[in-house]
Amino acid sequence: MNSVATVLVGVAIFVGIAGIVIPILPGALLSLAAILVWALIEQSPTGWVVLSAAVALIGASQVVKYIVPERRLRESGVPRRSMIIGVLLGIVGFFVIPVIGMFVGFPIGVYLSEWQRQGAHGPAWTSTKHALRATGLSILIELIGTSLAAAVWLAAVIFLV
Repeated sequence: MNSVATVLVGVAIFVGIAGIVIPILPGALLSLAAILVWALIEQSPTGWVVLSAAVALIGASQVVKYIVPERRLRESGVPRRSMIIGVLLGIVGFFVIPVIGMFVGFPIGVYLSEWQRQGAHGPAWTSTKHALRATGLSILIELIGTSLAAAVWLAAVIFLV
């Protein structure tokens, strides 16, 4: 594989990782797709091992990012309904205030849902903080899995190919 193509794959992986933190792109999938393209072009045992490792790491992070935060939300008493309303308002916010609107709409949606459900500011704000922590944990889990896959790819490019 030529160096320009390798650099382009690296850029796509980086953009994917950035897309996890700034949810504009499907970050993990973009990074995985870039590693897939690299493995298809590379056509070597190293490429297939790296792709397999990336699928395992990103796949595991996709599963864990839903299981762990969901459990924590259940334990803290935040209902799924409030999260759904938060996500819906986050999507609306994304279009009303480009890029940062999701970060504004999500907590407002969770807070309003919880305020309506609980009838007071204090408990609604506590639930909103739990929801924000769970969302941050989900992002962190996906970021770690995708970063590890990127590190495996980078190590293969530097040391093996």
